[in-house]
Order: sequence, then C-alpha cells, then structure tokens
Amino acid sequence: MRDLNQVHLTGLRALEAVGRLGSLPAAADELGVSVGAVSQQVIKAERQLGLTFFERTPRGMEPTEAARPLLARLSNGFGDLAGVVSAARRTDSNILTISIAPILASRWLLPRLDRFTRQHPDISLRLDASARLVDPSHSDVDLCIRIGPGSWPNVRAEFFLEQLVFPVCAPGLLDRIKTPSDLLTLPAIVDGNAMFDWGTWMREAGLGDRPAPSVRHVFSEASLCLDAVISGEGVMLGWQTLVIDAVATGCLAVPFPAAARTGFGYYFVTAPETRRSAKVEAFKAWMRRELEESLSILKLSSPD
Repeated sequence: MRDLNQVHLTGLRALEAVGRLGSLPAAADELGVSVGAVSQQVIKAERQLGLTFFERTPRGMEPTEAARPLLARLSNGFGDLAGVVSAARRTDSNILTISIAPILASRWLLPRLDRFTRQHPDISLRLDASARLVDPSHSDVDLCIRIGPGSWPNVRAEFFLEQLVFPVCAPGLLDRIKTPSDLLTLPAIVDGNAMFDWGTWMREAGLGDRPAPSVRHVFSEASLCLDAVISGEGVMLGWQTLVIDAVATGCLAVPFPAAARTGFGYYFVTAPETRRSAKVEAFKAWMRRELEESLSILKLSSPD
C-alpha cells in the first residue's frame, strides 16, 4: 500500500477515466472538471509512474501496449471502490434513487409524482435527471429508466413500453390538415438529438416516396421543440411520454392516430447481481399502471 503514496489518487482516476472513455472531454464530463485539468492530471500521473499511458491520436487517446493491462486493473479497482461507496451510502432503505432522462422526468414523471407519494408515503425519491448512462453496479442508483435498444452490456434490462412516434401540432393547424400528406406541406420542428427522423413515420403512413416536411427550426432539446409546436410554429414527431399531458390539456392535437415504431423501447435497468427490492418493485408497478392509464387517451393505432 505504501507505493500508493507516490501517486495522487486524482491522477489515477484521470488515467482510468480517459482509458475507459477514450477521450479527455468524456473523462472531464464524468469527473466534473475541465479538459485541461484532466490533461494535467494524466501528465502528472504518467511522470509519477514513469510510464506513458496514452498516445495522442486524431481518434482520441489511445492506450499504449504497456498501459493496457494496467488500465484494466485500474478500472476493476475503481469499480470495487465505487461498489463499496454505493453500499455505504445505501443506509436509508426508504430512499429510492432513480436515474432518468431529464425530458422523461420533467414531461411525464414529475406531474404524477404526488400520486406515487400518496400511495407510498414511506418511500422518498431521489432523482438523478441526466442523459448520461449510469452504471448501476458502480453507483448508488437503485433503478435506471432508459430509452434505447435494450442491449446495454453488464446490466439487467426489463422492457416495459415500446416507443412510438406520430405527428403532433397545435389545434389551430388542424384546419390545414385533412390527409396525412397535408402534414408534409407544413414546417417541421426537429429535435436534433432524436434517434429517428420523419422517414420513420412517413413509411408507416405510406408516404415513403414523398419529400419530408421542410425544417423550420432545429433544437437540441425535445422539450423546446414541444413548446415551439404548442405555440404554432409547425409540426413535430412526438412520442407518448413527451406529448401526453399537452394532448390531454388540449394544447396539442394528434391529427392522425397512425403511429410508427422507432425500434427503441423504455426499460427498467438495474445491476445484474441486484437482489429484488420492495421499493424498486413498488415504483415499477406504479409506473406501469400510470402509463397504461395516461396513454389510453392518445388512442393510437399501433403499427402491425
């Protein structure tokens, strides 16, 4: 253990993060520091250890042959440490920590949170609203809610809802939309980070040979797109949890019930070795019930 005194722990963390993530910016984001700070820690640790760990290439930070086995052992070591910290922090069995995408938290979960609290007053929620994919094995997160293909490595993924997309618009635009092809004449509001495009729905609607709507605005946040559509700026492809409340209150309209699959789904994600937890199961059951009840008002026609 005495050799550890020769190297700063922050330097070892920087080496491990850069080796695992492959770039300085990604490591800086995970560690919550600047890119320059990570670079300096890597350089300092390399000097202290007397070994070059990375080659700076156009593709990123490439580990040297000598460093590869050492970086793997560092990752294992920090993984064990993270597990110890996670176990130590789980001292209050009434706190349920959930990692969830910000858009799903703000547009669907938070408006319904009081109902969960009334049904389970003994459970306190702590939400980690982040688009970053958390590793539940190496964190204090009890449950992750993710949207994607469901094929993430080293986790247990439990499917609970298929993601469907369909056009939505402000009610004031309905007079201009008589057939699905009319949608293509209206300006589109586009989520620049979406994992699908208009072609996804157009193929389902039998419009695959037509040009997509012209783009009026592109935003990096789906929530901004939704607000723009509500204000009458154009049409967008929405999905169930994003638009349900705006549709329910009459702020948005669904011109046609035809919905298209994106190939993605909603999943409950936990560490593979996690034992069954009563508080996690209670939340999962509640969320399934809420989804079934809230989404019934959309009356979508699911694709074959």
